[in-house]
Amino acid sequence: MRDKIALASCNGMSPNGLVSRVAVGDCKEENENVISICMGSTSADIEGLNNSMLKKHPIIALNGCSNACVNKILQNKGIDVAETIAVNDVLDNYEVSARDAFRLDDEAEECVKIIKEEINKTINRM
Repeated sequence: MRDKIALASCNGMSPNGLVSRVAVGDCKEENENVISICMGSTSADIEGLNNSMLKKHPIIALNGCSNACVNKILQNKGIDVAETIAVNDVLDNYEVSARDAFRLDDEAEECVKIIKEEINKTINRM
């Protein structure tokens, strides 16, 4: 595995956006080689001051919905994404779903576990 992997999670107001943020936070806590990217700061950085930092490590984008905003924001900044995880597509293969954009219930916590596994598989492939 490379020195560091950057995770860029959805900041959208959807249940899967929350799942992606929690999964990224958990992965960051559990793995010293994982850092996270603040998509709000990235979006607001019209001067491109964050670009050198964003190009330093390979990025895994986690999109909460089919709009793929994380990829689009990074693409608009000229930042390459190494891998993309579509949270909604991954969770479509399971019989659990998140239903609240602000709170995790037991089923949403199961979604977080599934997405964390997907993140870890993606990191290991890199």
